[in-house]
Amino acid sequence: MKLMSIQHIQKGYTLIEILVAVGIFTILIAAPTGFFVGSLRGQLKTLASQKLLDNTSYTLEYISRSLRMAKKELSADPLTACLLEGGTILYGHNYQITRGGNGLKFINYKNECQEFFLDENDHRLKESKNGAAPVALTAEDLEITSLTGLKFKLSGESQADTDQPRVTLFLKIKGARGQKPELQPEIKIQTTISQRNLDVPY
Repeated sequence: MKLMSIQHIQKGYTLIEILVAVGIFTILIAAPTGFFVGSLRGQLKTLASQKLLDNTSYTLEYISRSLRMAKKELSADPLTACLLEGGTILYGHNYQITRGGNGLKFINYKNECQEFFLDENDHRLKESKNGAAPVALTAEDLEITSLTGLKFKLSGESQADTDQPRVTLFLKIKGARGQKPELQPEIKIQTTISQRNLDVPY
């Protein structure tokens, strides 16, 4: 009796089968990963937008409150006057445009000489009182995009007219400084603030 050896032939996968399997696996992994990355970017932009809106809202409310309570320049002494233009006192004026339209100076309700302005070095909105060191009003990661990103415009600021003093403020500000451009939200805001007290001649 002859013994026959049984050989098992092991079949492998063909190259086409391996490529198809790898392709399907890649699609199954890449789709959720792409969705997750997209969701993460969306969340980062949403958080940056929320921070931008919160900080801008606070800043504009603070500026509006300060400007509504502004007082007239009634000093006759250039050494103590707040609103000066070329050494001339702007007597009876409520506000003064400074820094080529990027700043606004006025006397606040505490009789302090206060100024809001754009710092051209770090592109932040700042304030100064009585010539003291400036204090930033906008957060460090927010940026006023250009020299035209903050502009003040006046109407009725002097006693030579019968109009109530008004300040129009234009602000163009961007959030998430240092991030990719697609993650940096940007808003443009324009508001007009009227002085609270009636503009009666003194």
